[in-house]
Amino acid sequence: MTKYLKSVFITAIMLFAMNFASAQSETEWKEMVDFHKVMSQTFHPLEEGNYQPIRDRIGEMVEKAILWKNSPIPEEYTSVKGIKKNLKLLVKNSAALDGKIKSGCSDEVIAKDLTRLHDVFHNIIGLCTHDH
Repeated sequence: MTKYLKSVFITAIMLFAMNFASAQSETEWKEMVDFHKVMSQTFHPLEEGNYQPIRDRIGEMVEKAILWKNSPIPEEYTSVKGIKKNLKLLVKNSAALDGKIKSGCSDEVIAKDLTRLHDVFHNIIGLCTHDH
């Protein structure tokens, strides 16, 4: 990764962390936190070229996505459009990646699909701020 891309990436992660911390301080959504834990513990190693965590934990990611989708949306977010749709997409894409990993897909497919899942996760986090 070039120095420029690395600094852009680090900046984006820092902004995300601040935004996520802000969202968490406003309302604790346990299932969001639980999903985030699995996402961060699989996505960040992948960025370093380590695909084993996502290969080992994709089933757990699917489980956490389903639990999050089925959990009650905190009252302050119930009127926000797009949360349910994105949670459904998170479950659908997690399950699809699970099937691909179980069928022996390439690292490139895993990277592309997990990055897409990460983007959906960030969309939901963005919806769960008071800036909407």
